Amino acid sequence: MLRSVEINSGNADDRALRELYQTAFPAKEQIPYDELIHLLDVMDIDYTAYYEGDGLVGFMIVLRLPKYNWCWYFAVREELRDKGYGQAIFTLTLDKYSSQRPFVVDIESPWQPDAPNPEQRKRRHAFYLRNGLKDTGANRTYNGITFTIMSSSDEPFTQQDYEDIVTALRNAWENMPGQDNR
Repeated sequence: MLRSVEINSGNADDRALRELYQTAFPAKEQIPYDELIHLLDVMDIDYTAYYEGDGLVGFMIVLRLPKYNWCWYFAVREELRDKGYGQAIFTLTLDKYSSQRPFVVDIESPWQPDAPNPEQRKRRHAFYLRNGLKDTGANRTYNGITFTIMSSSDEPFTQQDYEDIVTALRNAWENMPGQDNR
């Protein structure tokens, strides 16, 4: 049975969490982990780690914004993928947020023609569709990676909605003490 642990800036500097974060996402999609830890103190972020026994299974990081709950990072340890853990974590997360604002996620677009991982992208897109999210048709390209937005809501999600999310994140990150403007 999965056990969830809320992560904050006081317990986030954990070797297993850091390692999973740094290995599960392409470097172009990561912000430095120490900066992510700092953002926990300046933004409304839910960072939840999931364990089976004492072993880390995965984590979900959700940025809570006025209009949306944005799934920022979601990872399951590589050796535990395709064993139902991702499904279990996603179901728990969606249940937690379903009565609140719409839940949105941006994923590497399965339609990016030059993508190095097209099959993985298609499987990920299908996973979210199976779990009730809808492809909004909104997308954004950042660092050469095109992202597609999916949402739990039937309400339209626009390119401007996506820009608002990115702007909120950028403003918080740029205004962290000790940061140069990026």
